[in-house]
Amino acid sequence: MNLKLALLAERRRHLVEQAAAQRTALARNVEPWRARLARVDQGVAVLRTIGRHPAWMIGAVLLLAVWRPRRAGKWLQRGWLVWQIGRRLR
Repeated sequence: MNLKLALLAERRRHLVEQAAAQRTALARNVEPWRARLARVDQGVAVLRTIGRHPAWMIGAVLLLAVWRPRRAGKWLQRGWLVWQIGRRLR
């Protein structure tokens, strides 16, 4: 029984060391992407906020239509596309 426990303890130690090495390697590999991933995270947060408060989107569209009527159609198309993509990602 002691041999079995010793083998398990050795295996556990090896797995813990391996996990630590993998965490270090992952942190090193993700570092160049950190800023980009932060931007994506901010974008997702904005989309979630808009999803919880759709009246904000309507208000923004109305303001855009009042300020720039000629460009409103272009921005409405972009907004509609972003909204559809957000729904598909859910």
